[in-house]
Amino acid sequence: MHWLTDMIESFRIAIAALRSNKMRGFLTTLGVIIGIVGVVTTMTAANGISNAFKESVSAIGSDVLYVSRTPWLMTGNFSDYRNRPQLSLKVVDKLAAGLKSARAVNPTADTTKSVKYRSTILENMAIIGTTEQHTDVSTALPEFGRFMTAFDVQYKKNVCVIGVTLRDRLFGDEGPLNKEIRIGRNKFRVIGVMEKQGGAGMFGGPDFDSQILMPITSFVEAFGRVNRDMVIGIKAPADVALEDYEYELIGEMRKIRKLSPTEDDDFAVNTMDSLVAMFNQVMGVVVLIGILITGISLVVGGIGVMNIMFVSVSERTHEIGIRKAIGARRRSIMTQFLFESSSICLAGGTAGILLAFGVTAVINRMVMPASISPAIVLIAMAVSVLVGIVAGFIPAWRAARMNPVEALRYE
Repeated sequence: MHWLTDMIESFRIAIAALRSNKMRGFLTTLGVIIGIVGVVTTMTAANGISNAFKESVSAIGSDVLYVSRTPWLMTGNFSDYRNRPQLSLKVVDKLAAGLKSARAVNPTADTTKSVKYRSTILENMAIIGTTEQHTDVSTALPEFGRFMTAFDVQYKKNVCVIGVTLRDRLFGDEGPLNKEIRIGRNKFRVIGVMEKQGGAGMFGGPDFDSQILMPITSFVEAFGRVNRDMVIGIKAPADVALEDYEYELIGEMRKIRKLSPTEDDDFAVNTMDSLVAMFNQVMGVVVLIGILITGISLVVGGIGVMNIMFVSVSERTHEIGIRKAIGARRRSIMTQFLFESSSICLAGGTAGILLAFGVTAVINRMVMPASISPAIVLIAMAVSVLVGIVAGFIPAWRAARMNPVEALRYE
């Protein structure tokens, strides 16, 4: 148990040295504090963005295949896609007839229009044309009122369902059900309000709570379909893997488009998993760059700690000589100074984490939902200790290698 005794004694001496030079220790930790605040805030912001994105796409459905004219993640030249024929409601009908096992075949089209209720006007609101099967493809349901029915779609009824954010902005405390609103030049009756879905348009994504949903037949009647892309969501059967069903969907689409075996697809099939995977790759790069940039402060802080430790070793040369003369081992001397440097950085790391909690609270209140997880705290503490060990290693090694005779002569 000699090693435990040595470590306890080294820790006691290191803490005593820090207490005797409080101001110097505080100034030394500033670089570490700034670095830890930067690293923790970067990780917290990335975590918040990731959670907001996942919350946003969770409302779309992970067991759904989406047929569109172009892929969501385009590679190569746009000219390779622009001449592809657009999807139409006829294609939707043929897909529904060909894919008997599909749980839902739901087309959507979108545009942006001004929305008016009495004297309140909202510009550039997202208008979505869809069908009664939207609630089968998506996980969202109306919180108040009802959703559109097959009757509404078939007979092109001018009804709509609005998001909760749009309701608050347009109606305030007034009840929206059965009220008429003007969308563009057309009047629509509000029949429902969707439950809160989240998603604040991260990276240009949809803000589901500010959308207006209406029958796609009414959408086409009101806004036309010229140069307007349509997306068809196909909910796969519960007992079939999504990857397997994708091949069946591609085969059916090629049959509808009358493509020969040698012709390339003139459509795209997209999944949420591919979009999430792409998002994770981008976020990984962003986080890495952010940590590398903020890590510069840790490097600077580590250099400051190293300089202070060299000064500390120089000031206590005589003390080191006395300890070695009465039998202290090199390991004990080295452990003492490593404890001292680690304690300095750990104190800076703790202060940095406390400041990061304040910054995160501001982000959570004013920008987006964010919180510091226990894992982030543990990583920050571990990084602080690691910086201390690395910064203090050379000074500690130098102290441990001192000749006791020469150290005792040092004044």
